[in-house]
Amino acid sequence: MNHNIFDRAEEFIYNNARLLERQLFAYHFKGGSREQVLTALRAYQNEDGGFGHALEPDIRCPESQPVPVQHALEFLDAVGLDVEMVQRACDYLMAIVTPEGGVPWLLPSAHRYPRASWWNTVENPPASLNPTAAIAGLLHKNCVQHAWLDHATAYCWSKIADLQPAEMHEMGVVLTFLYHVPDRARAERELDRLVGGMFSAGLVADAHATGYVRKPLDWANTPDHPLRKYFREEDVAANLETIVAGQQADGGWNITWQAVSPSCELEWRGWVTLGTLLTLRANGRLVVI
Repeated sequence: MNHNIFDRAEEFIYNNARLLERQLFAYHFKGGSREQVLTALRAYQNEDGGFGHALEPDIRCPESQPVPVQHALEFLDAVGLDVEMVQRACDYLMAIVTPEGGVPWLLPSAHRYPRASWWNTVENPPASLNPTAAIAGLLHKNCVQHAWLDHATAYCWSKIADLQPAEMHEMGVVLTFLYHVPDRARAERELDRLVGGMFSAGLVADAHATGYVRKPLDWANTPDHPLRKYFREEDVAANLETIVAGQQADGGWNITWQAVSPSCELEWRGWVTLGTLLTLRANGRLVVI
């Protein structure tokens, strides 16, 4: 691959992406500082330990919300967890835990601010696998110990037992939980069951599909990913070709959903463009000079 793809993407990121993605780009590709990433991420953490301030770009709410905690952990997982930041986040989760043991998908405070049309909730929202399972999985992966994680793990197991694959976001967070939860025998049994159902339910889109779908590399973006064994090499190759072809004239990659605002769209495109570069590099399709 011509390194021009990387150069164009770099220009897009520095022109348009948030400071957080710019610092992550520098960390992953330019020998940048982990501490600079942490400094950028700390700006999104509130006094209560949760994360807000549109860390999840479609929720413009400055107050803490559960899904931004998931995203903060994803960013931290990439560079190495900051113990104080994570413990404060877990304390926040403990403060909003429901009687079921998990956390809701969205809290009503989001309704006071601009948001995408699908971000809605009720006055006293119940727990949800999305994002509880992803948060718990990332904490297990990084060997975090906290009382909230005990409650959340029990909640996730209770919900997964009867789960049938039907919705890609829910399946995504459940898979994150199953990759990392300590009870490996139980997790592998559930993975075998759910992954088969994921394909039969049509949650894996063809490489050439359009719209808001998840293709093979959206499910297994690296060669050593736990799900990669379920995908044919020709499907992965086709997906890589469509990704390369999808780079826009400005150097970035587009999103496939309606953003809240033009600024929000650029925030998402910076996020997506960085992730795309990491996927291309992991699969041997990116030359960085």
